[in-house]
Amino acid sequence: MTLAPLVRYPLAEWILTRSKRVGPFTRGWLGQPYVYLVGPAANEFVFANDESFSQFEAMKALIPVDGPTSVVVSDPPDHARRRALVRPGLHRKQVASYVDTMTRTAVEALAAVTPGEWVDGYELFRAAIRRSTLRCLFGDRMATRADELGEMLQPLIELTGVLPQLLGLHARLRTPRWRRAMAARAHLDEFVFGEIDRLRASRIDDRPESQVLAILADGRDGSGSGLSREEVRDQVVTLIAAGYETTSAAMGWALYGLAGNPGALAAAREEVRGVVGHGPVTAAHLPDLRWVGAVVNEALRLYPPASISARHVTKELTFEGHRISPGTMLIYSPYATHRSPEVFNSPESFRPERWMAGAKPGPGEFVPFGGGAHRCLGSVMATTELAVMLTTLLSHGPFRLAPGRIRAVGVTSMRPKGGIMLHLG
Repeated sequence: MTLAPLVRYPLAEWILTRSKRVGPFTRGWLGQPYVYLVGPAANEFVFANDESFSQFEAMKALIPVDGPTSVVVSDPPDHARRRALVRPGLHRKQVASYVDTMTRTAVEALAAVTPGEWVDGYELFRAAIRRSTLRCLFGDRMATRADELGEMLQPLIELTGVLPQLLGLHARLRTPRWRRAMAARAHLDEFVFGEIDRLRASRIDDRPESQVLAILADGRDGSGSGLSREEVRDQVVTLIAAGYETTSAAMGWALYGLAGNPGALAAAREEVRGVVGHGPVTAAHLPDLRWVGAVVNEALRLYPPASISARHVTKELTFEGHRISPGTMLIYSPYATHRSPEVFNSPESFRPERWMAGAKPGPGEFVPFGGGAHRCLGSVMATTELAVMLTTLLSHGPFRLAPGRIRAVGVTSMRPKGGIMLHLG
C-alpha cells in the first residue's frame, strides 16, 4: 500500500489534462504564441529539431543565475564548444571516480542527525548534494564554503521561480526580489572569479586540485581552454546550481515515494544489506543495487525535476499537420508524458517494481533529462549521486514519513515545498 498521496504540479497537470481532451497538440497565448506538444512522438520531434530552436531565447529565465554564456542557454556554434569542455568532468568513468567522495559526504550528513529525531530529509540531502557536487567537480577548497555558496545562490534560484513573462517586470521595477538576487549575484561572482584568477595564476603542476575547474579555466595543461573569464564563470555556476538544485529535488521525491511505499522500502533495505553489508557503498556495488536504481528511475518518472521545458522556434516547423511559426514558444512536458496511461501502466502510482520487471521505455517515453543536442550533461552524475545518497541512507537504518500534505513548486525545477520530514530510526 502506498501511504504517500500523489503530488500534482498544477501547470504540468493542466498540460496533461488538456492533452487528454484535445490530443498532443494545442495552441495558447501568454504575451506571445505558445504551442504545447505532449507524448513520446512530440518529445522525439522536439529532440530531432534542435537546429530549429533558440535555447537562449527559451531559457532566458536562467540567465540571472547561470549567466548569458552558460552551456544551458547557448545556441550553436558556442553550445558545442562549451559543452565539449564541460563534458570530460561528467563522463561516466570520471563520475565513477567520484563515488567515494559522494559516499563520504552522505555519511557525514547522516552522522550529524540524532537517531530518533525528525529531520527534513530534503534539506539534509540538499546540503549534502551541494557539498558533494563541489567536492567532486571543484575540490575540497571550494567545498569548505558549500553552505555559504548555497546562501549566495538561494535568492537567484528563487528568482528562477518567477514566470518568465514576469521576470522582465521585476528587472525594470527593481523589485526587492530582484535587488536581493542581484546583490547575491555580485557576492557569488566575486567568489567564483576569485577562484578562477587564483587557479590561472598558479603553477601548472598545481592545477589539477580540481580537474573540472582546471580544464575550464586554462586547460588541463595550462595551454588555454578557449573560454573567456566570463564563460568560465558561467559554466562553473551552472555546474554548481544545476548540479545540486535539480538533483536534490529528485532526491526529495525519491525519499517521499520510497518512505510512502513500505514494500519497496523493505526490499531496497534488504538489497542494500546483502550487497553493501556494513561498509560504505562503492562504485563496484552500484550495478547490483537494482532496487535502488529502480527507486531513482521511478522518482524521475513520476516527479521529473524539469517537469516542463521550452524551445523558442526560429524556423517554421510542422508537427502532425500543424504549422508552427517562428517566434512561437514550444512547450513539452516530461511530467505529462510520464503520467500518461498510454505510456505507463498505473502511471500515478509510485511503483519501483515496474523497473525491476524490466520496463524498457521506447523512444521519447522516459525523458527526465531531455534529449537531443541539449540533453542534460549531468544525467550520469545525478543518477549516481542519487543512488549513493539513497544507499547510504538505507544502510543507516529505517525511516518513515511524517503525515502531512506536500506541494510541488518551482518553474525550472519541480521541488517539494515545505521539505520531506522523516523520522530516522
